[in-house]
Amino acid sequence: MNQRKVYFWSLTVALGGFLFGFDTAVISGGEQAIQESWNLSDFMLGQMVGMALYGTILGAIFGGIPADKYGRRTTLFWVALLYLASAVGSAFSWDIYSLMFFRFIGGIGVGASSVAAPMYISEIAPSEKRGQLAALFQFNIVFGILIAFASNYIIGAGDNGGWRIMLGVEIIPAALFTYLITKVPRSPRWLVVKKGLIDEARAVLQMINPEKAEDALQEIIQSAKEEEKKVKVPFFTAKYRKPILLAFLIAFFNQVSGINAIIYYAPRIFEDTGMGAESALLSTVGIGVINLIFTLLGLVLIDTWGRKKLMYLGSFGYIISLSCVSYVFFTQTGSGSLLVPFLLFIFIASHAVGQGAVIWVFISEIFPNEVRSYGNAFGSSTHWVFAALISAFFPFFAGKFGGGFIFASFAFLMFLQLIWVWKVMPETKGISLESIEKKLD
Repeated sequence: MNQRKVYFWSLTVALGGFLFGFDTAVISGGEQAIQESWNLSDFMLGQMVGMALYGTILGAIFGGIPADKYGRRTTLFWVALLYLASAVGSAFSWDIYSLMFFRFIGGIGVGASSVAAPMYISEIAPSEKRGQLAALFQFNIVFGILIAFASNYIIGAGDNGGWRIMLGVEIIPAALFTYLITKVPRSPRWLVVKKGLIDEARAVLQMINPEKAEDALQEIIQSAKEEEKKVKVPFFTAKYRKPILLAFLIAFFNQVSGINAIIYYAPRIFEDTGMGAESALLSTVGIGVINLIFTLLGLVLIDTWGRKKLMYLGSFGYIISLSCVSYVFFTQTGSGSLLVPFLLFIFIASHAVGQGAVIWVFISEIFPNEVRSYGNAFGSSTHWVFAALISAFFPFFAGKFGGGFIFASFAFLMFLQLIWVWKVMPETKGISLESIEKKLD
């Protein structure tokens, strides 16, 4: 394998994940200042935060269409432009509605990148490295989250909030992504299956691994020929019921862990335990650091331990940490300001090494070549629908029922995830995409 080229292409495409993470987390540092600036109710605040997620749903639902028709690389170029427009517009927004609009635009980019980027990486990666390379997308997500938290702390500490600068910092990585994405080739599987461009696909595969290029090309061609012989059926049919159900459930469980609510509202949660505002912002940096470290661990282990073992590890960590956070809120323990950050660090570590490392890899693996773009769009849109609902209504329900009830609910749902991993989830490590298709047929 030509590691230099493959890692460069994967890291470049994974910059979409960096912007995904940065855009997701950056609002956490400014949401309270925005609420005060425009005198927003808790409900309206939730809608402002959730507006990016509404856009993400749209981007995820329809992101598979341009990825399928125009290619993964072209789609990611337009995603980069959406990120850039969102960053500029959010920084210079003149009222709450303009801010919501530009966050919506950025959300479309997030949703589309969560479809196209993991799909592209999985299609250029050798099977023995696919988990690790596809997990680079998740690594960049958490790296983006860490940089957003650190940026928020620096800007917030020096400028009493400075939320416009917080949101505007995204202009820099968005511009870089727009330039670098033009330097990667088109996906060889897309070139064969969707366009029949055998020679161009061969050239890309030879750049990846000259020794295995012809064998890989013939496997892709054979898979495409077999699909041509089959009767074409719509995506939502019994033929694809297994991967559809798997994608839905892993995306559903990812979000009902409460991960996005915690990332969006971490400073607020910490302040609710009695922590000061500046200490709360600094603690979110700790969340970002833990997230990054354990995502790296997941990236190292995913192709050796496999997807299921990481999901087991994450599920147990979820259940323990969320149950303990719920207990602290129910009992109003005086040391809550110390316990809750520690417990949420355990929660973040569990997510990073488990669901965080696995979800985008797993969804990009389980669908056949001919419907992979639609499958990724379905899995991603499911993820973002639940992310939007939980993040948009978290302030309202937390205010009405309290943190104890919210975190107990998350813990119970993670127990259900553990059962699903045990009874239903298949292992996909070290298997070619075409072989996974046959396994789930």
